[in-house]
Amino acid sequence: MQKLIIEGGVTLDGDVDISGAKNAVLPLLAATLLAETPMTIRNVPRLKDVSTLAAVIEGMGVTVETDEHHNIHTNTATIQHFVAPYDLVRTMRASILVLGPMVARYGEAEVSLPGGCAIGSRPVNIHLTGLEAMGARIVVEEGYIRATAKRLKGAKIVMDIVTVTGTENLLMAAVLAEGTTVLENAAREPEVVDLANCLIAMGAKIKGAGTDKITVEGVTSLQGVDYSVLPDRIETGTFLAAAAITGGRVRTLKAAPDTLDAVLHKFTEAGALVTTGADWIEVDMRDRTLKAVDIRTDPYPAFPTDMQAQFMAMNAVSRGIGVIVETIFENRMMHVAELMRLGANIRLEGNTAIVAGMPYLKGAPVMATDLRASASLVLAGLAAQGKTTVDRIYHTDRGYERIEEKLSRLGARIQRVNG
Repeated sequence: MQKLIIEGGVTLDGDVDISGAKNAVLPLLAATLLAETPMTIRNVPRLKDVSTLAAVIEGMGVTVETDEHHNIHTNTATIQHFVAPYDLVRTMRASILVLGPMVARYGEAEVSLPGGCAIGSRPVNIHLTGLEAMGARIVVEEGYIRATAKRLKGAKIVMDIVTVTGTENLLMAAVLAEGTTVLENAAREPEVVDLANCLIAMGAKIKGAGTDKITVEGVTSLQGVDYSVLPDRIETGTFLAAAAITGGRVRTLKAAPDTLDAVLHKFTEAGALVTTGADWIEVDMRDRTLKAVDIRTDPYPAFPTDMQAQFMAMNAVSRGIGVIVETIFENRMMHVAELMRLGANIRLEGNTAIVAGMPYLKGAPVMATDLRASASLVLAGLAAQGKTTVDRIYHTDRGYERIEEKLSRLGARIQRVNG
């Protein structure tokens, strides 16, 4: 099993290219199932989750090819069956995203109940009730969701809670449904907007993406397009946090500043000098004092849950006390115990963490429990004195493309080892 070994105490400085967004490319891959002609997705990050979802649709018979630039080309003309099996879906919850497009275009789908990070329950009931409202027949048995429909019908769907994948799944189902579908309490995340923009380019009729009410006029078919994935705002935020926690300067290139307003505000509040351009963001913490900040996670455009762990690592070496409240996932504080192994002073009360900044952390062996937790441990290791070993980095590889190579170019002493 691979590990990351980090010799901390180095001030990072430099520029880093941001990859395409993991949370955008996955629904885009699922959307290729809707295309009657070949499709190309560009700016695809080299991530385990991407290869897993590509394997899911390839396993159905879709032709999937990756070129030398890691662009993905798909062709659904070769599709043979409509099953997403347990052995693939169990590793990644986003596999549920094939359900909506499969039912919408082919009238049937069989998808294993999903797996993924152990950060709390993320029920799929909203996906299922939404599809049922559009006329699908849903049966859940033997660990599989089986859905059938002659043709989905437009419906008004009010989602009980804001759900990104639920919004995306129902959006993809609605584009081929007969009539008008209205999704209320829809997720507003940039990745939802990216999916809508791609679907519109394919011929869909969608209004309101980026608001809490999305209206879709169904069409009879969609065509493949050449589409580029938007930059990963969470990878961007993580590398900016690496600058802040090490007292350095990092400029993220090929970034999307307008997707990170809440996060950039917190960097400024933490004492960083934040500057932005059309497609870059820089955090400069040189000769400045890192200050603890209070965080409350909420759906976009509020502070993202996927940046909570990284800011907790920052608070651990900041001046003052920061209170972090997690409202999205009930079990997303598993990194607290591992940060404490490095010397962090954290008191956990349910889904609230009270973090008192320490003068320094000290390297130790730690274990990643989920994707963003792994990022927080890497950041803490960069700031800690001595050696930190981060185990179970397969979590890291689900969301960060060659993180050790990018950090090394910024000056970090970090290496990937086997065993």
